[in-house]
Amino acid sequence: MALHYKIIPVTPFQQNCSVIWCSETNLAAVVDPGGEIPRIREFIESNKLELDKILITHAHLDHAGGTAELARLNGVPIIGPHKDDQFWIDLLPEQCAQFGFDGDTFTPDQWLDHGDVVALGNLSFEVVHCPGHTPGHVVFVERTANFAAVGDVLFQGSIGRSDFPKGNQKDLVDSIRNRLFPLGDNIDFIPGHGPMSTFGHERKTNPFVADKRFG
Repeated sequence: MALHYKIIPVTPFQQNCSVIWCSETNLAAVVDPGGEIPRIREFIESNKLELDKILITHAHLDHAGGTAELARLNGVPIIGPHKDDQFWIDLLPEQCAQFGFDGDTFTPDQWLDHGDVVALGNLSFEVVHCPGHTPGHVVFVERTANFAAVGDVLFQGSIGRSDFPKGNQKDLVDSIRNRLFPLGDNIDFIPGHGPMSTFGHERKTNPFVADKRFG
């Protein structure tokens, strides 16, 4: 399989920043560099990977706080999130200052829409717009590898918060059940925090979105 990944939990939030790469080309992407950029870069360099792009699921500080720094240091494009998260990007300096982090705003080189495809070497990630946690949240799905990076939409046994500005619980549940679960039970996903799971496991057991809740 060409897709490989390394989860690097960063900051006191223990956010699952991940380095994903195509083993056939050694091209890598960093998903949600929330902070601790030297650790992320050291992993890339020590594994002789070539950083090709940064992928952003949403613009909360723990997922996007280090984006500007990593893009500046490595000269790579920032891809995502959806444009409806612009206001969160604008708030990044304020968000970071509240928690004692360094962080700056950034301008994505490409905003993402539902149905877009992002290439990484020989891998193709489908973009699934999943509002609810934030209005511009996106998920990256590589179907041939049965893999997804879902940010803070879905967790093992839980779902994302919807009590932030412009969050919406119904939208979040609809995003999971109508846009993620139909992609297949066997898709392994990296959540924004905590252990990995599969769509099938959550569809059966997750108390917020399991099939049995919806008859």
